[in-house]
Formats: sequence, C-alpha cells, structure tokens
Amino acid sequence: MAHISYPFKKINKSVFQKPASVTTKDVIYWKKLGLPVLVKEFGAIDYIDFSPVEPHYFAATCSVRIQIYDPITKVVAKNISKFKEGAYGGSFRNDGRLLVCGSEEAAVKLFDVQSKNVLRLFTGHTAPVHRTFFTKDQVKVLSFSDDKSVCLWDIATEEKLATFSEHTDYIRAGAASPLSPDIILSGGYDHAVKLYDCRCNETILSVNHGSPVESTLFLPSGGIFVSAGGTEIKVWDLFNGGKLLANISQHHKTVTTIRLASNNSRLVSASLDRHVKIYDISTFKVVHNIDFPNAVLSMGISENDDVLAVGMIDGVISIRKRDQPVQASNENKGLFKFAPDHILSSPVDTVVTKSKVKTESEADKHLRKMEFTQALKIVLKPYVATKFPEKTIALLQELLRRKVLHVAMDGLEEKSIGALLRFFKKNLGETRFCRTIIDAANVFVDVFESRISLLTTQTKILYKAMQEELNGEIDVCKRVCELEGAIGLLLSAAQISNTVDSIENTDALAPSTKAQKEVIIDV
Repeated sequence: MAHISYPFKKINKSVFQKPASVTTKDVIYWKKLGLPVLVKEFGAIDYIDFSPVEPHYFAATCSVRIQIYDPITKVVAKNISKFKEGAYGGSFRNDGRLLVCGSEEAAVKLFDVQSKNVLRLFTGHTAPVHRTFFTKDQVKVLSFSDDKSVCLWDIATEEKLATFSEHTDYIRAGAASPLSPDIILSGGYDHAVKLYDCRCNETILSVNHGSPVESTLFLPSGGIFVSAGGTEIKVWDLFNGGKLLANISQHHKTVTTIRLASNNSRLVSASLDRHVKIYDISTFKVVHNIDFPNAVLSMGISENDDVLAVGMIDGVISIRKRDQPVQASNENKGLFKFAPDHILSSPVDTVVTKSKVKTESEADKHLRKMEFTQALKIVLKPYVATKFPEKTIALLQELLRRKVLHVAMDGLEEKSIGALLRFFKKNLGETRFCRTIIDAANVFVDVFESRISLLTTQTKILYKAMQEELNGEIDVCKRVCELEGAIGLLLSAAQISNTVDSIENTDALAPSTKAQKEVIIDV
C-alpha cells in the first residue's frame, strides 16, 4: 500500500488575535440618519420635544417662542409666540394635542397645539420655570422652577395641588414616573436628585449626584432613574433605596440632555463637548458617537428613531432624518430587446498580484520534527509571550489537540517552567485565552503534582500565585452570573410597552378665565 503524505499544517494563531474594529449593527443603524439640515433660530435652543403621535412634529423652545417643526419638510409648521419673556421646556402631551411650557415670567402656560390658544395659565411660582411635564394620567402638570420648588397643577381646575420645596438651589431637571401619576423626580443645582410622593406630600428618596443636575429621566420599568450633570451620567435603583447601579463618564464637558431611543433599549446623551453619544442600556457602553459643530444644549428623538433633532448654543437646530431605502426604477426595464445582437467591449487589464513568500516560524519547524519541548520553549520566550501571546496559546492548543502537551511540559527545565507559570497567571483573565489556559493548567498539575516540592522556591511562589489568580477568576465568574440575572430582570421590565392611556377629549377643554385675560399678540 503506497504511503500518502499530507502537507504540514502550520499553527493557526489568527483565531486568538484581537479582532480589528468592526462595524457593528448600531453603527450601521445610526449612520443611516441622513445629512443634517441646519435651521437658524433666535437665541439658544433650550429644549426639544417630539410629539408622540404621527407625523411626530417636534417643538423647539427658544427665545420668546416655541417653533413646531414638520420633520418631513424640516420647516416651521406652527409658531407659538405668546410670551413676554423667554420660554422654557415646552413638552407635548401623549396625544399630541396639548403643549405645556414654562417661562421667564414665572408662569406655566398650557396651549392647544391646533389653535395655538392659551388654555390654562398656572401662576404661583416666584422665579422662572425651566421644565414642565404632564403626569402619567395626563390630567395634571408638573413644573420645576428657579424658586427651588416643584409644583403639581390640576388642568381642569387650574389649581395648585402640591408644592415641594426641598431643594436649596435652582431646579433645572425633572421627570414624571411612567407608572404612577403621584411619583415625581427632580434634579437641582444643589447636586441633589429627589423623589416625591404626592399621596403623602413628602420626599421619599434623595441621592447626591455630585454635580449640578441638568437632566433626569425614568426607565420604562419605573424602578430605575437616570441623572445627568457635570461630565457624568448616573443610574440609580429606586427599589433598592437609591443604590448607584452605574456611573458613566464618557463626556469631557457638561452633559445637558439625556433621552431614550430604540424602543427604550438605548440611552442617548448630549453635551457641551459637541458630542451625542448612544449607549446600550444593558452594558452602558458607547455603541455610537455623533459629532456636531457646536455645543449641544438640547436634543430630541422621534419614535422609531426616524428623526434626530439637536439644538445648539448658537441657535442652530440640526435635523437628521433616517434615509429611506430607494426602490429600483423600472423605467428602463425591457429595453434589452432593442440592443444589438453583438456588443463589443474593450478588454479589461488583468492585475497580477505579487505573491508573498510564506515563511515557517521556529515553533513550526520544531513541531514538524516532533520536538515538542523545543517548540514550547520558543513560544515561552519573554518577547513572544509578552508581545504575541496568541502564538503561545496557538501552540498550546495544537499540543493539546495532539495530546502531547504533557510530553512537552515534562522536558522543560526550571527556567521555562517559571515562564510558563507567569504566562498562565498573566493571561488567565483574558477571555480569548481562558479556555486553553485552563486546559493547559490542568495538564501542568498532572505532570508536576508529584514533584512540586522539588521545584525551587521562586517556582513554588509562582505556582501559588497562579492558584490564587485562578480562585479569583472563579469568584469573578460567580459575580458575573449574579449580575447577568439582575440585568436580565431589568431588561425584561424595560420592555414593557409604553402604551398611552385613554385621554380626555381636548375639544371640550376651553380657555380658562385667567388664560383669556392673558392677551399677547402672536406674530
């Protein structure tokens, strides 16, 4: 029978090399936002809010007016300018018919979006009101003011239902709970984030953000809230007594706005450093970054992430709309029958690539000669083991596959044994190498277990250090499993659909007597 020879298979180290920067799904998804359309307004853009209903108009609050833009045409659809002084924090109700806004006049105004009439005028604050929101039941309004107070207003009666004056500095951030109309969140320049319960009219939780708070929001589960201020974004667990879950520090200037996107699975932050960063809620790692020409003050994202509107400090609004897939045109279809029978084309030059001469490494040469110990010594040299650990791992895996690793280790001298233990200890926590190192360490114990006492003191110390490192990795794995279970619970809660409750018909909501007296010419 004739002997069949097969070509020698070199060690494959490519599977252990660090992967190059890859284009992730998030990068592809967010890069589909088209080129920005820039619109110049008068004054800095204080706040941007999208209507929850189609066609998802967005309100940009700037100077003494609220500009309502059509995201498709990117032009102003409505202009509400019934303010004597600066307007702040205009936000839509969940049905898109009403809009509430604070002002420099220390008053809160409720508008009918269709007619632009002032339906309610809530007075009682003594300083400018910078943020206003509707509660979960959509029949009450929240206001956050520079007079260090948070007020709850009833839309039907135009009366103040509750006041909380727990802050010691301006209140520039707030949020309404997505689960209960009685839970309110506020953030102030006193570094405090406070949670109130309107049923007992008292503060039920207070945490220290560490910097003046610029923006806050609840996750859809209602049990986790996020605060942004300074260069940090912090995630807090409400049900665990305000425990800090994460501290995100990806910006190098003040974070001004945070929003949720991608069906509440992504957190988006804007900052004065001209960046908008997108984070994965499950890991709080940056998945994409968008740059802008100037410091960002406000930001809004429509449902389904179709439109991103960003307001900058110089009064420019950047509007990006997601590109729609272009359908192939059929106008030239069928013209092939008019083409000539023979189409002559010029020959295309053939490019001959220069072939690279493949060289064989020293380890492969020894491996070809069945000199396993010498091959192992080559990859345990300090330069190779430190600069190219994937080569060492690839050889260990090949020796394990051939079931000769114990033979290679048995022939090592004291110096190489120490180098092998140092390599195990250094790379045990590397996820690319962990499985191979554990298998190789088991072989090492089998080979040297009976003669550990015969090794030098330095080698024994390295062996003990490897054992401690292995025990530490086991503890880390246990904690990661616990964390995985906790994150799974949070993600399942975060996917609760944010449905809109039934809302009263706004056609029956007529302007109040106080609102009718507020006469301002709308230009």
